[in-house]
Amino acid sequence: MIVDPLTATFAALADPTRRAILARLALGEANVTELARPFDMSQPAVSKHLKVLERAGLISRGRDAQSRPCRLEAGRLQEATEWMERYRRCWEERFDRLDGLLEAMKAEEKRDESGQ
Repeated sequence: MIVDPLTATFAALADPTRRAILARLALGEANVTELARPFDMSQPAVSKHLKVLERAGLISRGRDAQSRPCRLEAGRLQEATEWMERYRRCWEERFDRLDGLLEAMKAEEKRDESGQ
């Protein structure tokens, strides 16, 4: 099954454990042991989360002797941010128009109440 990158990104971000892992990686590289430490789960369970993040392109894993350090890959997060930004601007414009309409309705109501 082929999944577009944006769908994979949002699916990966849907899990709070994966979001916490990304938050940790935002501070710098870490290996599986370091990433598993704050969670009440096994290293294999954390590795499964890492595979989801890696398939989504949110992290990359290197090879450093015996360790496989993970690092955050910001490109996919940037794509998701740009997608959300388009909709944020759209909703802000709609809310601004709604604010204007509500202000006009309040002003009209005040005029009606004052008999003008």
